Amino acid sequence: MQNAALSILLLASLSAAAFAQPAAPAKVETLHTGPDVNAVSSWIDADTGHRVYRLSTEPGSGNLYFHYNAYSPDGKKLVFNSPAGIMAADLSTMKSELIVPGRFTAMETSRTSNEVYYKAGPNIMAADLTTKKTRILTANTQQVTCINCDGTLLAGTMRDQPDPDGNDKAAKPDAIPSTDQVSRMFPGKTKDQISPQNILSAEKENRLAGQLKNIVTATNPQCLFTQNIKTGEVKKFGYAYAWLNHLQFSPTDPNMLMFCHEGTWHETNRVWTINVADKKPVAVAMHQRGVDLEIWGHEWWAPDGKSVGFDLQTPRSVDFWIANVPLVKDNSGNPSPGKEIKYHLDKNWWGIHFAMNKDGTLYASDGGDPAQVAFAPDGQWINLLRVKPDGTLDREKIVNMAEHNYVTPASQPGNTGVEPNVTFTPDGKYVVFCGNFSGAKQVYAVEVAKTP
Repeated sequence: MQNAALSILLLASLSAAAFAQPAAPAKVETLHTGPDVNAVSSWIDADTGHRVYRLSTEPGSGNLYFHYNAYSPDGKKLVFNSPAGIMAADLSTMKSELIVPGRFTAMETSRTSNEVYYKAGPNIMAADLTTKKTRILTANTQQVTCINCDGTLLAGTMRDQPDPDGNDKAAKPDAIPSTDQVSRMFPGKTKDQISPQNILSAEKENRLAGQLKNIVTATNPQCLFTQNIKTGEVKKFGYAYAWLNHLQFSPTDPNMLMFCHEGTWHETNRVWTINVADKKPVAVAMHQRGVDLEIWGHEWWAPDGKSVGFDLQTPRSVDFWIANVPLVKDNSGNPSPGKEIKYHLDKNWWGIHFAMNKDGTLYASDGGDPAQVAFAPDGQWINLLRVKPDGTLDREKIVNMAEHNYVTPASQPGNTGVEPNVTFTPDGKYVVFCGNFSGAKQVYAVEVAKTP
């Protein structure tokens, strides 16, 4: 009983102190209260020597999720969201302007036209990043999450969809998740024998397990779908008793779609690709579990579309890697995984998300606090991870994130933290991320090259 009481006290203390909204450090300049296009704020991080720019001017602004394209085709503008509407930052001046006013959220930017896509009521819209003129792309009332690289297909998910071939033909996830994640994740231990950070992690997985179990045991499966933007035709495929999520089209192949089986990562087969042009598309797993509690996820496409990458842990919270799997196609154009490349990480180098530069020689990670899956004691940094000739990584810290609150409502209900969601600008000169270390969520860019 004493041990249990002590754990409760520690957990309460951790929640009150470590996850409180941080105070503004002196190095960050005064925040503006509206979308001021003339405001440019920057400083040199005293701990890393790298210059940081604040791209947003309105508290509560946020970048796009890390695997969505947020850059104009010429690489000169970055799109992000703000309370005022959809914004675009000019990366040559670091000044931002309002493109679409109102409570709209950018879906992603076009890879072929100077536009950003967003949803407005029953319509998918496109807004020009220069003229700000908007147009209706197509009508759609489904859960659309992405658009392909040539702007011809939308993709999304549907729930409660009977498989035309019979529900018994639908793909199932690897296992029904455990609803006692303390025992699953920390074998042989009880709740009073693990740390407060471990408890928070297990509680998050219990919530995910509950959601996944409802999906796995539902009457009908979920499915993927595409919609032809020109004709409006909807095509359903990929039926599975699985939580289908994180859809993202290849940046170079309009028919290659990647998605995941969401939920408790150590109990699902996470990363899949599928050729949507097939008459009956069949998903292909990009990795197979080798040890119990192995996890892989927060997957992304390489900029050239020739491989997929993901965070790999063998097992979770113990051994850390960045994995990259070449995508090999057979004569029918169906994808299959090639030989996997792995780069080993120290736990303090790990990040919630990773980004890859254009030629694959440099990765960025956005770090994590001690309650994230790495339980890293010194992990709150934006990092550069350089691939060395011997196939290992070299780490450079570029932004101190000690005052950033990483703990999101998904991890801890009621919390106000955000994930940084790092991306490289197309020219490789900056890493863009979101931070709340000033006391409010804002969008930032840090120079890859250290200031002389």
